[in-house]
Amino acid sequence: MLTAIPREYQRLQQGEASKSLAYLRLRRALHHLIVSGQLGPGQALPSERDLAALLEVSRVTVRKALAGLIAQGLLIQRQGAGTFVAERIVRSFSRLTGFTDDLRERGLDPKVEFLERGTGEVTPEEAMALNLSPGSGVIRLYRLRHVDGVPIAIERTLVPLALLPEPEKITGSLYEALDLWGRRPKRALQRLRAVALEEEPARHLQLPVGSPGLLVERRAFLGDGRVVESTRSFYRGDAYDFVAELHSE
Repeated sequence: MLTAIPREYQRLQQGEASKSLAYLRLRRALHHLIVSGQLGPGQALPSERDLAALLEVSRVTVRKALAGLIAQGLLIQRQGAGTFVAERIVRSFSRLTGFTDDLRERGLDPKVEFLERGTGEVTPEEAMALNLSPGSGVIRLYRLRHVDGVPIAIERTLVPLALLPEPEKITGSLYEALDLWGRRPKRALQRLRAVALEEEPARHLQLPVGSPGLLVERRAFLGDGRVVESTRSFYRGDAYDFVAELHSE
């Protein structure tokens, strides 16, 4: 770890991030190392003093970088013990947000890679998922989601073509494209289960076949009850926790 942190920091210093402030470079360097697994869950970071000396920056710079990652849920501080990599990225299961929205709220910069994107006539299985009539049009998206160049999730999404007549508007976030038509989902049903990743999702997520993953299936609805989205996503099991807030009656 003592070599990984300065190496990643220097890489960013020499690249596009060279114009950013030092604490932002350090935050991005640590984030990349955490998401890529080079800094594992529960691993202790060097002290602020040691990090500052190692990188030849001020302790204020280190403190600001760590504070941002703590706010994002990637690091935790234990009184008298130090700073540690959080066990998982925590994502609320009780809020209806898209992948892009969720990570941007954490101050991250998610990217999307379209593996497939097209339209066609709905299949019988797709018609059932979207409550569409035979012959209806459907948008099909197959996307790989990245954070700091690390693949985090892969997902297949179906959207009724009638609800998004200009599918070329989907350049990254599906929900941003739906917002343009006033058709952002109002509610959703989600199912989460642990899986062993099969060959295709494991390959895209750069993990060994059989690695632990999380399968999330979502059907999202407009206010009038129409299905606007059906998505099946595989998340890296080593990066995510989904949480929900519960209330008694």
